[in-house]
Amino acid sequence: MKLLISKWGNSLAVRLPADCIRAAGLREGDSVDAETTPAGMITLTPAKTFDKTAFLRRLRRLRGRMQVSEPVVEAMRERSRY
Repeated sequence: MKLLISKWGNSLAVRLPADCIRAAGLREGDSVDAETTPAGMITLTPAKTFDKTAFLRRLRRLRGRMQVSEPVVEAMRERSRY
């Protein structure tokens, strides 16, 4: 689909059709990550927000599965060649 680039203040902007926004699951105020390739291709991806509560919950679950063993750092120091 072709989109028009328009002036918006001192910047340029592209207006995204509502169908594209709905398909991407975006709403007004959401953020997107923009990437460009050396060939000039532009990709917009919905930015993922950091959910601290979910992160800590997942970390607690993972820590519960970790086996207690001798510290890895000590093993690395024993094998060092410096």
